Amino acid sequence: MEVTLASWVSLSLVLVSIILRWAWSVLDWVWLNPKKLERCLREQGLQGNSYKFLYGDVEENSILLKHAKSKPMNLSTCHDIAPRLIPFLDQTVKTYGKNSFVWSGPVPTVTIMNPEDVKDVFTKLDDFLKPVSNPLFKLLATGVTNYEGEKWAKHRRIINPTFHVEKLKQMSPAFHKSCDEMIKEWESLASKEGSSCLLDV
Repeated sequence: MEVTLASWVSLSLVLVSIILRWAWSVLDWVWLNPKKLERCLREQGLQGNSYKFLYGDVEENSILLKHAKSKPMNLSTCHDIAPRLIPFLDQTVKTYGKNSFVWSGPVPTVTIMNPEDVKDVFTKLDDFLKPVSNPLFKLLATGVTNYEGEKWAKHRRIINPTFHVEKLKQMSPAFHKSCDEMIKEWESLASKEGSSCLLDV
């Protein structure tokens, strides 16, 4: 009887410890870690909405997107399409500035639009990790955008000479000729339809 009671007590202790560990990891995932990340981002000078339990900004994003798509867009007078395509991000940048963050569930997404900060992100490749992408995306779109570490550095060295200033200067006449042809074609289309026309580019 004592052996059975002792085994039940030990089994129940093991089960309780497993459940507590699982509950702690869930609590850490949905609340503690996001709040820690939010505090860290604010200490670095980034602004954004406060974290909302589990959903983050997903609900507000979907509401703004639905509202933006419900109104027609006048393309003849307004070429600013960001409020239509990405209304939540557009509102966040207007509210919190060019360096801000939003929440995709319990994961913060940092937006950096200041050119000096963007340069830092692109040059310090080991300091800024790329987000984990969808396995299907990795399967369909392989290349420099998905590589990390040494593999990224190797491929970057391979393609870097292609975009060197001297090589681009040699391509300048071809760019100029192509742009001239395109502008002449647009001017002929505009002259046929009057002073202006709408083109799909």
